[in-house]
Amino acid sequence: MGDFLISLNNFIWGAPFILFVMIIGLYFTARSGFFTFTHFGHVMKNTLGSLTSKEARKKDEKSVSPFEAVCVAIGGCVGCANIAGVATAMATGGYGAVFWLWLWAFFGMMVKIVEVALGCYYRSKDENENYYGGPMYYMEKGILRDMGLKIGGPLAICFSFFFVLQTVQGSQGFTIAEILHASFGWNMVVVVSIYSAVVLYLIWSGRQGAVNFATKCVPFMCVIYLLAGIVLTILNIQNLPSAIVSIFHDAFTGSAAFGGFLGASVIQAMNSGVSRSMNSNEAGMGSSPLIHGSADCEHPIRQGLWGSFEVFVDTLIVCSVTALAVACSGVLDTGLTGATLTIAAYETMFGSFAAYFIAIMAVMFGLTTTTGYYVYYTTVIKYMFRHKPVLRDKIVTIFKIYFPLMNVVVTAYIVFTGQDATMFWTIVSIVTAGPVAFNLIALFILRNKFFVIFKDYQARYLGKGKVDPNFYVFYEDNPQIAAQEEAIRAELRKEVADAYSASGK
Repeated sequence: MGDFLISLNNFIWGAPFILFVMIIGLYFTARSGFFTFTHFGHVMKNTLGSLTSKEARKKDEKSVSPFEAVCVAIGGCVGCANIAGVATAMATGGYGAVFWLWLWAFFGMMVKIVEVALGCYYRSKDENENYYGGPMYYMEKGILRDMGLKIGGPLAICFSFFFVLQTVQGSQGFTIAEILHASFGWNMVVVVSIYSAVVLYLIWSGRQGAVNFATKCVPFMCVIYLLAGIVLTILNIQNLPSAIVSIFHDAFTGSAAFGGFLGASVIQAMNSGVSRSMNSNEAGMGSSPLIHGSADCEHPIRQGLWGSFEVFVDTLIVCSVTALAVACSGVLDTGLTGATLTIAAYETMFGSFAAYFIAIMAVMFGLTTTTGYYVYYTTVIKYMFRHKPVLRDKIVTIFKIYFPLMNVVVTAYIVFTGQDATMFWTIVSIVTAGPVAFNLIALFILRNKFFVIFKDYQARYLGKGKVDPNFYVFYEDNPQIAAQEEAIRAELRKEVADAYSASGK
């Protein structure tokens, strides 16, 4: 079974799929005039520089604030993949994997703007007037209704199915159990069972509970982890030049075998780097729009800037700190993988304290990612069963139990079959590919619509071109479309009332 999954992953993330992903990223980056490079200051000014502004914290009871949205999204990004996933990529793909991890992050900054902006533009309201957005909505409204292409419906269904299928990976529980086992010898199944109980407690209060948890934890955990990683890299500064040379050299030549490392081909480095980068920063996966679509923002592109900021923080800062710490500490040739490799890197300078530090960071990273993904999954489930409200609510309740339980199932399978962290990240890579493929296809189909929205933003906020007074910033700002959407919601409210009346509620 293990060999089959590894072979399946290598096939899925082979050269054709990686080339497809890269071409989509390059297309949007180049057509935007390399916006995230040429206007990097504008992105930072309107994200990091606006954290204390009224706009960043604007919300009502039917939405979340832009700041809350980005905290949930960064919490969903900055997780155990930053600690263990990066190390696994380097253990299987060599130093060159880091280059491909960075390259997708550069493209991903623009791709995230595209998907978040479209998610906000085509956002919808449920029968209770709560805002929701995401790939399903821009596939259905943008491709099916707006463009009249029938493929929009199947794309929305396929994306939804494969996105929820990601629950089979069990989220972050395995890596946390792996870290606590490596550091303190604790039983992995027991650890993941306790962790899953905590997750169940956190998600039982629903979306707002997860939002509040992420808003409090994300800024703190990122700063602490970064400081420790930067200190470790500085203490090994003499190794930094050779590490950087190896990252760029091995990306195109592959890595020779040494120590416990088996060596990696260029394709293997690309596979490891791109899949880990995408799993970490989620650019192209369609996950972030699921929370950003709920934000009370003034322009879709403005919220998209927050998406770009997420990729920058997650990969170009947090993942890079892990990668350079591992590369500079000289532990890559030990044969270790996953979180144990990262722990070994930190132990070279911090000794036994490293185990406690990584354990605390992993638990915090894991909980914010897990609660963030709970928001994503329930948003998709509510979309899939929006016409069956009684069934929808029952499924969401069942999902609250199933979701944390999968951590136990996956960890128990890996432990009892004698597998290691490589198997876990192989499963993650396989189930990531589905939503990525369908989402990137949808983004390409909607490319012209995005650039119309993008052109309007440039005219309004960057002084490039003239503002079209007849342009509607959001899809439902058009009175005719708003009336059509309200008619759909009215019918949905009737369906809900009839369903609950029939069920006796």
